[in-house]
Amino acid sequence: MDQRLDITMRAAAGSAHGTLGRRSRETVVMVLHKRTVASGEVTISYRDTGGNQPPVVILHGLAGSGMEFIATAEALPEYRLILVDLRAHGDSTRRPRDLSRAAYVGDVVQVIETAAGGPVALIGQSMGGHTAMLVAAARRDLVTKLVLLETTAGGDGDETAREAMRRYFDSWPVPFADEQAASDFLGEGALERAWVANLEHRADGLSPKFESDAMVETMEAVDEEPRWAEWESVTAPTLVVFAEDGMFDEDTRRKFVARGRQVQRVDIPRSGHDAHLDAPSAWTATLRAFLQ
Repeated sequence: MDQRLDITMRAAAGSAHGTLGRRSRETVVMVLHKRTVASGEVTISYRDTGGNQPPVVILHGLAGSGMEFIATAEALPEYRLILVDLRAHGDSTRRPRDLSRAAYVGDVVQVIETAAGGPVALIGQSMGGHTAMLVAAARRDLVTKLVLLETTAGGDGDETAREAMRRYFDSWPVPFADEQAASDFLGEGALERAWVANLEHRADGLSPKFESDAMVETMEAVDEEPRWAEWESVTAPTLVVFAEDGMFDEDTRRKFVARGRQVQRVDIPRSGHDAHLDAPSAWTATLRAFLQ
């Protein structure tokens, strides 16, 4: 299925090389083609800016969707952005039977091979970053560059934290009557605004595009064991991005970076775990510098 979505935005339009000093402000239409691909018994949805630019695939974090990276796509018009809804998220199959790490990896490989037909730069945030790391380890031929935002090797999860997450998601009084009701309950943070923007419109109101038990099961797989062997086998040049006020302490960050191969590290100031949402300018500038 191919559904065209036209998004008009104030984009920084300039040279194909994205030279910031020569960029002027003008209205540009970004076309997103919404497509799906079958991955076993699961349908994976993604949005594709199309064109012949170098392809970049982006994977969102837990309980998110590819829509979180629309602003990233707007800010990087010189690239072809492919924004994936991972299984159990967004417009992809909502409750697949298999939520293993291998299943997530297989989905991303299927999207890359179907949509791009060859190697891509691969970007992931949090759980999506963990998935991206495993893809880069399993299929070196498909990943030219790797960007990991607020990601580590995993295996350091806390069952208490997962149960707290389950209780929080289960506490949402869904369906919400409207977006204002959702905002009143969820709050006005960058992540909360992204959740509200991605709520599903149903006859009885607005509901999230994920199920709490699927989120917990997905995180159980991430937390099951650290994937040091896979991380240490990644050969693609890698940018590891941490947020100043992110999820991981400095010792964890240093250990992760030190055990990689071709790794650069950048810290984004005045940002949290979802730095792509609460520090978008710094995030996209960091991406552009690395992708070039």
